[in-house]
Amino acid sequence: NGCSSRFSESSDKGWFRSLFVHKVDARKDAHSNLLSKKETSNLYKIQFHNVKPECLDEYNSLEAEVQRRLHQDQDFPCEVVGSWNTWYGEQDQAVHLWRYRGGYPALTECLQKLRANKEYLEFRKERAKMLISRQNQLLLEFSFWNEPLPRKGPNLYELRTYKLKPGTMLEWGNRWARAIKHRQENNEAVGGFFSQIGDLYVVHHLWAYESLQSREETRNSAWQKEGWDVNVYYTVPLVRSMESRLMIPTKSSPLQ
Repeated sequence: NGCSSRFSESSDKGWFRSLFVHKVDARKDAHSNLLSKKETSNLYKIQFHNVKPECLDEYNSLEAEVQRRLHQDQDFPCEVVGSWNTWYGEQDQAVHLWRYRGGYPALTECLQKLRANKEYLEFRKERAKMLISRQNQLLLEFSFWNEPLPRKGPNLYELRTYKLKPGTMLEWGNRWARAIKHRQENNEAVGGFFSQIGDLYVVHHLWAYESLQSREETRNSAWQKEGWDVNVYYTVPLVRSMESRLMIPTKSSPLQ
């Protein structure tokens, strides 16, 4: 009767499918819940503003004034964590990191109040004249990173941005939970975040250094520690692309 007669139709299909279908255990929770901090409900927003070169000084002054007013007004549940101008990387770029204590409800409340604020709407019109383009992302902070708090300067900041392969965020988090222990000696670790809205599977690591020379020495010293090389070895294949920005804090930035 031939080989096919030795198997029922159902068992044949099951055997054939098992050769080609990779079985994956069902995820029980979103990676955002597994990787973010449970004790806080902070939501972050990062803004990238590409400014007309001739307008950068005026832009910084205008942005500083608006940030000062928002900080003084307790009605707005938001605060700027840091503001910078890019030194190396994309030129004439401003980067702002905001914190919303209370998560998405705080963000929604803030946006609704700003839309009803005539002074803020005038500021947006004035700022728009100075910009070439802008982009933002909503972020959560990794549970194993420090919460970014104000610090005295002068410091040079590096924002390292990694675009990961979809589906690799948990593995990245598990590896960096170990790796971050090798990067704490000089208090260089400022904050670590992953995107929720905007470009997805994006990770931002924020570092602070006294100088370019200090950055070089600090990064080189990590390679002398047992385990750092292993973490680098396993995380590199998870990355689709990466970018480094060296940034100078603006005068109004809480991170100096």
